Amino acid sequence: MNKIKEPFNYQKLYRRIGLIIYDVISIIMASYVAILMRYEFSLDSIPEHFLSPVTRFLPINIILTIVIFYLFKLYDSLWAYAGEREMQNLVMACVISGVINAIGLQFFKSHTQPVPQSYYFLYTFLLITAIFVSRFSYRFLRSRKHQAENRNNSKAVMVIGAGEAANIIIKDIITSNYSTMSVKCIIDDDPNKWGRYIQGIRVVGGRDRIVECADLYDIDEIIVAIPSVSRSELKKILEICKNANCKLRSLPGMYQLVNGEVNVSRLRDVEVEDLLGRDPIAVDIDSIAGYVKGKVVMVTGGGGSIGSELCRQIAGHNPKSLIILDIYENNAYEIQQELKYKYPDMDLIVLIASVRNTLRINKIFEKYRPDIVYHAAAHKHVPLMEDSPNEAIKNNVFGTFKTAMAAANNGCKKFVLISTDKAVNPTNIMGASKRICEMIVQTFNKHYDTEFVAVRFGNVLGSNGSVIPLFKKQIAAGGPVTVTDPNIIRYFMTISEAVSLVLQAGAFAKGGEIFVLDMGEPVKILDLAENLIKLSGYKVGEDIRIEFTGLRPGEKLYEEMLMDEEGLQDTANKMIHIGKPIDMDEMRFFSQLEKLNVAAKEESPEIRDIVKEIVETYHPDVHRYTMARERKAALAKATEEINSDAGVTN
Repeated sequence: MNKIKEPFNYQKLYRRIGLIIYDVISIIMASYVAILMRYEFSLDSIPEHFLSPVTRFLPINIILTIVIFYLFKLYDSLWAYAGEREMQNLVMACVISGVINAIGLQFFKSHTQPVPQSYYFLYTFLLITAIFVSRFSYRFLRSRKHQAENRNNSKAVMVIGAGEAANIIIKDIITSNYSTMSVKCIIDDDPNKWGRYIQGIRVVGGRDRIVECADLYDIDEIIVAIPSVSRSELKKILEICKNANCKLRSLPGMYQLVNGEVNVSRLRDVEVEDLLGRDPIAVDIDSIAGYVKGKVVMVTGGGGSIGSELCRQIAGHNPKSLIILDIYENNAYEIQQELKYKYPDMDLIVLIASVRNTLRINKIFEKYRPDIVYHAAAHKHVPLMEDSPNEAIKNNVFGTFKTAMAAANNGCKKFVLISTDKAVNPTNIMGASKRICEMIVQTFNKHYDTEFVAVRFGNVLGSNGSVIPLFKKQIAAGGPVTVTDPNIIRYFMTISEAVSLVLQAGAFAKGGEIFVLDMGEPVKILDLAENLIKLSGYKVGEDIRIEFTGLRPGEKLYEEMLMDEEGLQDTANKMIHIGKPIDMDEMRFFSQLEKLNVAAKEESPEIRDIVKEIVETYHPDVHRYTMARERKAALAKATEEINSDAGVTN
C-alpha cells in the first residue's frame, strides 16, 4: 500500500527561518554588546586586540551556536505551550554556546592580551536574555490577546487553594485558547501565602473571605483546587461556598495530580455527595479478592445501576468467569462493552433472560454452574409498583424464588440477595416483596448446601430512581424542583461504596444472615434539593423554586434499617451489621407462597391482602393518612414559606 505523501509545511519552514535569522542577530548583538558593557559603553576604550578576535571568531560562533540550538530543539518546540523543560533546554544551549565561545576565542586572541573573563559571562547572559525573549514573548503576547478577547464574555473565577494544583489550573486557564474563564482571586487558609501571587493572581485571604470576595470580584464560578482535602474538610468549605451563589467545580483527587492529569478539562461539577461530609468507606479488598478470584460469578440485573457496579468491582478481582444476566438488552450491552474494553482477557458472558422464566434460568445454571450469584434483578420503583403490584410479586418474589432454586440445584456455593431498607415495616408493595425475598433466602439456607444471605441498604446516590438525577434535570429545565415532603429523610451512600460493602458482606457470609449496611446519618431530601440548587450557582426561590408534592403512594417519611425483633450483631467491618434471622412457620410460609403465586398470575386485586398475611409488618394504607387534606394544606404552606424569602409569588 502506497504511503500518502504529506503536503510540505511552508509555515513551519518560514517560522524556523525567521527564528534562525533572529538568533544570528542575537549572537552578533550578544558578542558586541558584551564588549561594550565590559568597557562601560565607551567605543573609544575598546582595544583592538580585544575586538579583533571576537570579530574573526564570530562566523564560526554563529554556525556552531545555530547547530547547538538545533540539537536542543529550539527550532522545533511549540513555544506557545513552553514550560520548564523548554526553559532548561534554552539555558543549556546558551551556556554551551558561551563555553564554545570562550574556548574558540583562545585560538584567536592575542598571546599577550587575553580576552577579559567578564566578557564570557556577559555574552552568555545576553544570549540567554535575547533567546528567551524570542521564544517566550509569543506565549506572553498570546496570553494577553486571549485575555483581551475574552474580557467581555469570560467567567470570573475564584480558586480555593494556593498549592501546586491551583498553579497548574491557573496556568492552564491563562494559556488556553479555548478557556473563557478569568481568575480574579485565590483563597487559602495559610496566612503565609496571603498577599502573595500565583501566575500574577493574588492570594486575598482565608475561607472566611470567600463570600465577601465572591461579591467584591463579581465571581461567577468557584474552583476548589485542593485534591488532598478530606471529605469532612471539603464539606466545611462547600458549606461556605454555596452561600456565594456561584457555580462550584472541583479537581479530581491526588492520584490525578501525581500523574500529571490535572487540567481545566479534568474539572468536575461539585456534587451533592461532596456535602455528605465523610471520607469514602474503607473496605477489606483482600477479603473480597479471596472469595471472588478464580470463581464463576453471576450477577442478575447486571445492567442496572447496582448490578453494573457489582460487575465492575468483581471484574477487578480476577474472577474465572463473569456472567451478566439482564432482561434489558441496552443496559447489558453498555456494561458488556465497558468491561470488554477494560478487561479484554476476562471470560465475560452476557445473557438476556428474565428471572421469571423458570426453564431459561435453569438451563443457564445447568450450563455455567456459577459459584457465586449476586441477585440484583428486581423491580425497584416504589410508585410504579404500587400501580402494578402483581408485577412486583412476579418479578421480585418469584424471580428470586426461581433463581435461588436454580442456584441450590446446581451446586452454587453462595447466593447474595440485594435487598432494601424498604423491606423493614414496609408501607409499599415493593418493600413488602423484598421482605418476602429475604424470608425465601433465609428458609432456603436451612435446606440446601448453598449459603443464602441478604444484604440490605438504603438509597444510593446516582442510582436509577435516585432523586439526584431528577433534581438535576429539573434544575437544568429551570425548575421547579419537586420534593415530596419538607420533613422526608433518607439514608444515602454512593454506588461504589454500597457495592464494595455488598462484596465484603458476601465474604463474611456463613449462611442465613441479613447483612445491614450502616448508611451513616440520615439526610433531609429538602437539604439535598437546596444544596444542589446552590451548588449549580442558583438562588433557592429566586432562580429555582422548590415545590412540595406530597408523599407518593407507598412512600414513608423515613426508612428503617432493622426490624425490632431482628437484633443486631457486629462484624469485622464496623459499617456492616448482621440482623438476627426471624423464626417463622416454614410450612405455612410455603403454603402462603403458593397462594400468592396463583393470585399474582391471575392478576388478583386482593394481592396486597395476601402479602399482608405473609408480611405481618406490611401496612399498605399508611400513605393514605399522610395524603389527607390537612397534609396537603400544610405542604402548600411549606412551599410558600420556602420560596418567600426571595419574594416569589405563584
